[in-house]
Amino acid sequence: MSKMRSARLVEIGRMECDEIEMGPLQPGKVRVQTEMASICGSDLHRVKMGALMEYELPCPHGYPGHEGIGQVVESQSEHLPEGTHVLTFPNTTTCEGFNEYQRIEAKYCLPLPNSEVSRPEMMMAQQFGTVIYAMKKHPREIQGKTAVVIGQGSAGLFWTYLIKRAGASKIIVSDLSDARLKVSKKYGADVCINAGREDLMPVVLDLTQGLGADYVVEAVGQSQTLLQSVEAVQLDGEVHWFGLPSVDENIPFSFAQFFKKRVRAVTTYGAQDEPGSSSFQEALELIHEKKIDVSPLLSHRYPIEDINLAMEVAHRPVEEEALKVSVHFG
Repeated sequence: MSKMRSARLVEIGRMECDEIEMGPLQPGKVRVQTEMASICGSDLHRVKMGALMEYELPCPHGYPGHEGIGQVVESQSEHLPEGTHVLTFPNTTTCEGFNEYQRIEAKYCLPLPNSEVSRPEMMMAQQFGTVIYAMKKHPREIQGKTAVVIGQGSAGLFWTYLIKRAGASKIIVSDLSDARLKVSKKYGADVCINAGREDLMPVVLDLTQGLGADYVVEAVGQSQTLLQSVEAVQLDGEVHWFGLPSVDENIPFSFAQFFKKRVRAVTTYGAQDEPGSSSFQEALELIHEKKIDVSPLLSHRYPIEDINLAMEVAHRPVEEEALKVSVHFG
């Protein structure tokens, strides 16, 4: 049986890339030759902090990669013939995205359209699709409203784009990275706050006559920003906690403030299992039709052999001016 390059998490903070045998392909699955895989914020929470782990260490090969593009080279599914270029978006419980050849259920793949847009740009439809799914799952009327998006990584940037598209009158965003905030302006942000130099709350209160924002999205997943989201929202407003938790431990929470404001708080998880994968399909179409330019997000690319370096760069986005870091098998 042929061998392939494969990366896996062997201990917290360290991934290894080695050569392993390709395993057998089960019925209903396809074998995808991975072209590129991008690093998700949730990958960093697992690799760097040991949160959200589905496996004991050392983890299975290919884990936790779940955002990618590639080509079907072997198929046990009548729906995906060999030769099809696909977007891959498996659940993290079964993902092999950091393998040169990943085995994946056909329902977690979507054929890429013939497009002038590059395949690496199409890869961004995975992250984009999760945000589209979240907005559909918990719709909120934001036409003419003020919104706050905390965190401007790729997910936060997609939130900014979609909220502006939904008709928000003013969007206030915050992040520690000037590089991300620069892109945020292009995606529809009206006010950009570098949280390392300026306090978000006085700005929000000043721009809302002391009321707070109608709609707040937390796209970081850390205790400080979660608490900040409750501070920034107005009476009877809504908070969407989108950022996956960076720790498994309990987070201190100001329930009194939350309670008195009558806040509605929602979370979303599991976009991969949406029937028909319509959110990922919509993301692909928006990118293909050039309704959104995702090219500025693809900031850093490394060979799979340098996955430790790629993780380190993604973990230090401010110093490295990183937006979306990916690995390739070229």
